[in-house]
Amino acid sequence: MKTTGKLYLVPTPIGNLEDMTFRAINVLKEVDLILAEDTRTSAPLLKHFGIDKKVYAHHQHNEHKASTEIIKFLVQGQNIALISDAGTPAISDPGFFLVREALKHDIEVCCLPGATAFVPALVNSGLPSDQFVFEGFLPVKKGRQTRLKKLAEEERTMILYESPHRLLKTLAEFAEFFGAERQISVSRELSKLYEENVRGTVLAVKSHFENNILKGEFVICVAGASETPKVKEKFYKEK
Repeated sequence: MKTTGKLYLVPTPIGNLEDMTFRAINVLKEVDLILAEDTRTSAPLLKHFGIDKKVYAHHQHNEHKASTEIIKFLVQGQNIALISDAGTPAISDPGFFLVREALKHDIEVCCLPGATAFVPALVNSGLPSDQFVFEGFLPVKKGRQTRLKKLAEEERTMILYESPHRLLKTLAEFAEFFGAERQISVSRELSKLYEENVRGTVLAVKSHFENNILKGEFVICVAGASETPKVKEKFYKEK
């Protein structure tokens, strides 16, 4: 009796190709086919590591429809790997829906450890990392202000992703909702040649990026409300 295949979620480097693990390379070489967020982006990576497999597109616009066919392949016994453009699949990238469908069909799912942008950004931010909340991308329009108002009261360190063309707008909103003196750390081009980590108040960091080129992927770490002096003072008095 033929057993079902296995779905692998394989992290890929967020910039530096040396961050690819030996296990990730081996899995990609051994599976029957690979699902990629963008086949054009993944092609150079796979070629670099000598991985010659069938690659199919699996992204946010086709994942619901494509998952039905993928589940059939897995049920038939094929092993399949999912990769995103960079980092770990399903973390602000496609993957969640496919994983849930695979589990519904009792298909084994294995997520390999590996690169993801928010971990190094948090660790090198200097902000508390014992407890934190990952927010991914803020809503672009609907629900954005409501979300910011709620986050203004969050006491844990917050981690967000942002694109270059929205960074300054987001920092301006942080000054409005969190206060200009809230401590933040903004990382860009993590693991790459021009990696940059800018730490300070919202106002100071915003000023820095107003006078520098906005390029690359950005990770923002924001101190929780309990880290601000006024809240700290009130917190300890109440205790």
